[in-house]
Amino acid sequence: MPSNNIEINKQASPQARLSTSNKIEKNRAFIPFILPGFLIYAIFFVLPTIAALALSFTNWDGISSTYQFVGIENYQRLFTDDPIFKTSIFNNLKFMITVLIVQTCVSLFFAIMLMKNSKMNIVYRTIFFLPTILASVSIAFIWIFMYDPNMGALNQTLQSIGLESLAQSWLGDRKVAIFSIAFVQVWAHIGQMTIIFVAGLHSLPKEVLEAAEVDGASRWQRFRHVTLPLLAPSLIIVTVYTMIQSFKAFDLIIAMTDGGPSHGTEILSTLVYHEAFGNFHFGYASAIAVVFMIIIALLTVLQFKLINQSSGAE
Repeated sequence: MPSNNIEINKQASPQARLSTSNKIEKNRAFIPFILPGFLIYAIFFVLPTIAALALSFTNWDGISSTYQFVGIENYQRLFTDDPIFKTSIFNNLKFMITVLIVQTCVSLFFAIMLMKNSKMNIVYRTIFFLPTILASVSIAFIWIFMYDPNMGALNQTLQSIGLESLAQSWLGDRKVAIFSIAFVQVWAHIGQMTIIFVAGLHSLPKEVLEAAEVDGASRWQRFRHVTLPLLAPSLIIVTVYTMIQSFKAFDLIIAMTDGGPSHGTEILSTLVYHEAFGNFHFGYASAIAVVFMIIIALLTVLQFKLINQSSGAE
């Protein structure tokens, strides 16, 4: 018996070697197609990331041909001596949490209301999705006019319905400005999230929903105990995508307030811009960018873990 097994293995080994060589040849055939994408990725992402990491240990001003190595001095200043950095982190969290809660809840509500593929619902979905295709700068200018304390449509509307006490400088008040921009972010992207939820709702098994209805479950009970758990994959995608998207917000804030008033809307991405191109502290701005990239990387890892868990649960 052992000799027979040896003979079988000897006969099978050439086939295994042939299969391995075929796989290698196939992989080599894909190299010309992968190489351009890899080069673009290396040039525009890997190399700038390495350069930012190296510059974060220097005092380069972005102009001079020389600079000094300062070690971890930039990072020490970042976490101990810079109150604006702490303010930007706090503003980032306020902005992200506000957008996450409001956008997820409202888009899910709209998705439930527009789930049926009627002609009117398709028209409404299109209307909700339109702001998503607009340029962020265009959206910013529209809402700067809307928020104008004297001529803006928002204050004019509040005054016309007898709510003059609520009218205010929406972008000029340090406590309110970050939430005003968060509302614009929600307005611009709520249609995109609604479409994701609509697709998720259409993928739910009708048999389970019908069984819950036959068992006498109310609409709220069906939503809470059946629809919402089955909608977990779509909910995770919307949640994590919204977190990353809102944490990286830049163009809306730059166009609407430029981080003001008094750093009331300053977030990490705008702080990097102001330190690099406003104060010419490229080394320090690189340190902020490195911290920023680490946070985004952690959020991305969280996204993959949650998606894998949801797919595994299915």
